[in-house]
Amino acid sequence: MPQQQNQHHSGPNGQEQPQVVAVMVPFPAQGHLNQLLQLSRLLLCHHIPVHYVGTATHVRQAKLRVHSWDPLATANIHFHSFENPPFLSPPPDSNATIKFPPHLQPAFDASLHLHVSLIPNAESYTFHSVSAFAYFLYIWEKQGKPIEVIEEFLEDVPSVEGCFSSEFLNFLDFQHRYKNSNSGLIFSTSKIIEGTSMELLEQTVGGELRDLCVFGTTTTMSNEQIKELAMGLKQSGQKFIWVLRYADKGDVFAGEECRWLDLPKGFEDSVKDVGLVVRDWAPQLEILAHPGTAGFVSHCGWNSCLESITMGVPIGAWPIHSDQRRNTVLITTLLKVRIVVRDWARRDEVMTASAIDVEVVR
Repeated sequence: MPQQQNQHHSGPNGQEQPQVVAVMVPFPAQGHLNQLLQLSRLLLCHHIPVHYVGTATHVRQAKLRVHSWDPLATANIHFHSFENPPFLSPPPDSNATIKFPPHLQPAFDASLHLHVSLIPNAESYTFHSVSAFAYFLYIWEKQGKPIEVIEEFLEDVPSVEGCFSSEFLNFLDFQHRYKNSNSGLIFSTSKIIEGTSMELLEQTVGGELRDLCVFGTTTTMSNEQIKELAMGLKQSGQKFIWVLRYADKGDVFAGEECRWLDLPKGFEDSVKDVGLVVRDWAPQLEILAHPGTAGFVSHCGWNSCLESITMGVPIGAWPIHSDQRRNTVLITTLLKVRIVVRDWARRDEVMTASAIDVEVVR
């Protein structure tokens, strides 16, 4: 990231023009949209103009859902919307065997049509919304484990079996053909949290990784699990905020969004003095920053892990898919700052109300 103010020169109309600008092209998923908006804000602090490029749907989604940021602050970012081929936007399937959100795949596939280069004099950097730990393990295994790693670092490291759909893995393989055109990698992390992972990744991919710490729901629980969770929260007697909504579709604005998942009859009235059920998008950072928040049960997406760590709020890990399984190992086994609420090995089972009661009280 540049450390000095941006240089300027005179343009055709005599006005000063910046020599360097940043163009953000986020992957069409909430975690990427929000993180690149936060990175945009950091670049603006260095007087670098930012152009944020996406489909009209995803630009609108990013503006509405940016965490812990006055929407008026986006006035200094230039938003650009491009046309995307039409794609299906099916509802999430809470009963799918692999919980990676297959309903988002049509949106991912549509983005493949947007690969024509438009900026001939640009350097391209790939932004990864996952932890350096998870990415290192993926690359290290992909390359045949080329460097030696201490046993302690690899203890209890799980495989990625069951974490991704076959369609998404094929999508990733297709994208890797463009890796040689990258000038570098950008991660949302810091050496305080992931120093060892960053050092190992530097050895594996070459180059130097610098500190950058910047701050969605893609999964829907089954109705049976929701009912058990509701009863477990009620039995615990603990105060809680529960964000209960359907997972995002590929186009979150397409048609009428069904937000109402089933709860036991009378549940909300019975816990009104201790619990709040939120049916829409929630300001997660603001909730985590509140001094009354003592814990956070999360699927352990990397955004949520960073937000929880920086706000000093313990995580109860309940991994579902993608990098969440390995993030759980990072924050529980290596950093030793969190606990596992739901063991990955039992992911296909419904966690009972009594077990949830015990975990919440713990």
